Amino acid sequence: RTSRLAPRILGSTRNLNVHEYIAMETMNKHGISVPNGFVANTPEEASAQFKKLGGGTSCDVVIKAQVLSGGRGLGTFKNGFKGGVHMVTKEEDARDMAEKMLGEELVTKQNKDGIICNKVYLMERIYMRRELYLSILMDRGSGGPLLVASPFGGTSIEDVAASNPDAIFQLPISADATEIPSSTTAEMAQNLGFDEDHVGYDKIQTLMKNLYKMFIDLDCTQAELNPVAETPEGDVVVCDAKVNFDGNAEFRQSEIFARRDLTQEDPREVEASKYDLNYIGLDGNIGCMVNGAGLAMSTMDIITLKGGSPANFLDVGGGATETQVQKAFEILNADPKVQAILVNIFGGIMRCDVIAAGIINAAKEIGMKKPIVIRLQGTNVDAAKQLIEGCGFRMILAEDLEDAAAKAVGVADIARQANELHLGVKFEGFGL
Repeated sequence: RTSRLAPRILGSTRNLNVHEYIAMETMNKHGISVPNGFVANTPEEASAQFKKLGGGTSCDVVIKAQVLSGGRGLGTFKNGFKGGVHMVTKEEDARDMAEKMLGEELVTKQNKDGIICNKVYLMERIYMRRELYLSILMDRGSGGPLLVASPFGGTSIEDVAASNPDAIFQLPISADATEIPSSTTAEMAQNLGFDEDHVGYDKIQTLMKNLYKMFIDLDCTQAELNPVAETPEGDVVVCDAKVNFDGNAEFRQSEIFARRDLTQEDPREVEASKYDLNYIGLDGNIGCMVNGAGLAMSTMDIITLKGGSPANFLDVGGGATETQVQKAFEILNADPKVQAILVNIFGGIMRCDVIAAGIINAAKEIGMKKPIVIRLQGTNVDAAKQLIEGCGFRMILAEDLEDAAAKAVGVADIARQANELHLGVKFEGFGL
């Protein structure tokens, strides 16, 4: 039975997100119809690629900024140029647009700080009779892949879900299915308005089957096609796509992971991933280092309840080494937004003395000046406290999480006010 609910939102996982032009190339290799297109790194290349698409100097071409962010079309570059998606009809226009985009940061609804545009994608214009939405994603609720579609594509699927949830259709697929069942594709084709006598009935089903094969073969976590164009001739063509890949499958998907664009990612997260640290940057001023995702979320919640704001999610896991702990502190210490660091460790598999040793090594080697609040409980906690007490640095110890959060919020507020008043307060040797 077809479900008519908005798609579920998955929790954070370490996935690879690739540029649109890579997604289009990948789909083309898997038998999915996409417009002709070429990527360009310079205005001169954009001019040359325009010629390839048009066979001359005048044709209809769409030029798109290649940034890993939604809402490109409504974004604004920091140089004042508006829009990351434009139609061009002349070679000189393609060059001019590329010059305004390349090397500039595009500010979007999803990325308000801006994200650098190093490439543009030139794609032939497709004339559409109507626009559809189609995606496959891994869904926890159904325990496997989920086929999601709507006859109202070309706009944000979240907006469709809010205004017309009955227009979004979902069909679960068995987790062990090597191919998508014909009964599933036939039902979804009819949901999208393709009756059996429709010229595009078989074509939209072929698209779904090829998309599912790509999804499984390449360890995708999401393949979102928006819009899928139905042309006046009855063809079905994918005009834009977002494809994510499971980070745990990197060892068998080396070709696609080699195309990861680190310039599009938070440098703190890139550095953390090198040391297998689960890190997500946020906008607050209290750096957090915790073991266990659940405890990390709880720590962030109680910081907020105490009136503070977490600067990150950082889970060192249960088997962190001293090197990993030291690296975690280097990342927190280098973040200019962080004004205090809260360590919250409940030692089960993770030993408290390993955490303490990593903190002390970081203090000795990188000269940390930011105040640290520590709450330690569990395995080897007494040994950890002895290390801290004898290390020569003053750290703020707390008996429980509530106390630790209150102290971290308090000391971060002192640092914030001092910065605002230009008082130049320093926390030498972690002293207060």
